[in-house]
Amino acid sequence: MGNSVVIGVRVPRWVKEELERLGIDYSREIREYLIRRVREERAKRLIKEIDRLAEKIGRLKGNLASEFIREDRELF
Repeated sequence: MGNSVVIGVRVPRWVKEELERLGIDYSREIREYLIRRVREERAKRLIKEIDRLAEKIGRLKGNLASEFIREDRELF
């Protein structure tokens, strides 16, 4: 896993006891959850940044796809 750090989390005693009784690997669960949340948040922020840039650029006029296809056909 490379470089790692320890993050402490406080939960009520009964929660830890239930996790253990149910055989849930809470370390793995917490680790996977945090990794998933980081990925989700990065994606969300990236989408916001893309939207911001798209707004700044504005819409392009015309049908670029058909223009590119036409250009390609003219080359051959």
